[in-house]
Amino acid sequence: MINLAAGKCVACRGGEPTLTDAEIEDLLLHIHGWEVRDVNGMKRLSKTFKFRNFAQALEFTNKVGAASEEEDHHPLIITEWGKVSLQWWTHKIGGLHKNDFIMAAKSDEIYG
Repeated sequence: MINLAAGKCVACRGGEPTLTDAEIEDLLLHIHGWEVRDVNGMKRLSKTFKFRNFAQALEFTNKVGAASEEEDHHPLIITEWGKVSLQWWTHKIGGLHKNDFIMAAKSDEIYG
């Protein structure tokens, strides 16, 4: 099993290809509970994390935000009472890149 959480994001430039369906399926084997969603023709990784209260959800949001800044790769984050929804995709290429899987794994690691 690949430890994606140990990986580092690489700078992504526009014009790079998105991952193929086969590459996506392979990488999905290494992250638990994530699903691929199509939003306006772009594939995104999506997962909702559950918490006992808003304070815990906000703490998780802040930790994911700090990791995102460190890697210069940022998700859509929706923080609500008792849950946080994340979506990862690479804006510059309009779809999924290995960086999205690395950050999904890092998000899981933060969640514990």
